[in-house]
Amino acid sequence: MSESESLFNSGILTDERPGAIRPPCDKWKAKKSGLVIVECPQRIPCNPCATSCPTGAILPFEDINDTPVIDYEKCTGCAICVAVCPGLACFVVDLSFGKDKALYKLPYEMLPLPSKGDSVTCLGRSGEALAKGTVEAVIEPKRDKTYVIHVSAPKEFANDIRAIKVGG
Repeated sequence: MSESESLFNSGILTDERPGAIRPPCDKWKAKKSGLVIVECPQRIPCNPCATSCPTGAILPFEDINDTPVIDYEKCTGCAICVAVCPGLACFVVDLSFGKDKALYKLPYEMLPLPSKGDSVTCLGRSGEALAKGTVEAVIEPKRDKTYVIHVSAPKEFANDIRAIKVGG
């Protein structure tokens, strides 16, 4: 089964493709406050990530159906795109957070809402449990009930953690 068929049949992204590209390794490791990862590989009419980016790191779309393109030199890891993406497809990963831990800035629209200090289960794209994490901050940048949860968890899952499970 091809990558395209796999995504269409399962809805789970299994590899990089246009609209779902990881930051270059050298920039990612050196960037304080993290870099955005956008996993939006299908052409759909959507562009809030680009129109809300205060630094222009997510380049303006020529066509509203374009997939996001990121200028990692401009990205500050602010996570505004995480909060405004209606598809919950933007994430920020800060590899400079600690020696063995990264800071994951993840979208969250569920209840119960976690609190700072809570232990959570970090999940992969298909919902599988990958690691335990600690909530470092709970932020609601746009006051629209899409929260950005900052979670510290092992660095080794930087390419894989995409959500959290509170409790249980």
